[in-house]
Amino acid sequence: MIELQSDLGGGKTTFVQGLAAGLGYAGPVTSPTFTLSNVYQLASGLQIHHYDMYRLEKAGVLAQELAEAIDQPGVITVIEWAGIVESSLPADRLTVAFEVTAESARTLVLTSGGSVSAALLRKMSV
Repeated sequence: MIELQSDLGGGKTTFVQGLAAGLGYAGPVTSPTFTLSNVYQLASGLQIHHYDMYRLEKAGVLAQELAEAIDQPGVITVIEWAGIVESSLPADRLTVAFEVTAESARTLVLTSGGSVSAALLRKMSV
């Protein structure tokens, strides 16, 4: 579970594009702002489920879909604008906060919420 935090235009979808490409996905990766969610099937058998809650006042059925995705092995769940579903998110998640430092520059602050995300951070820093 990866939670992305930034203002509009902060680089969240660009991050997901890089994540997907880094995992071998060659197709287009677009913002799910209007579709609410996109699924990317990776050659390895993994999937990326990408959610954007920006336009929602209530999570409704999407909260249930998100909960199911989070619990599926082989699914990397990435969520933008997670505030509306905060209570449904696992505490053990990787949070990536984007700080815009220039038009084409960002500082990323990565925070783990538990042992699984902490292990991922350690692996990333090697």
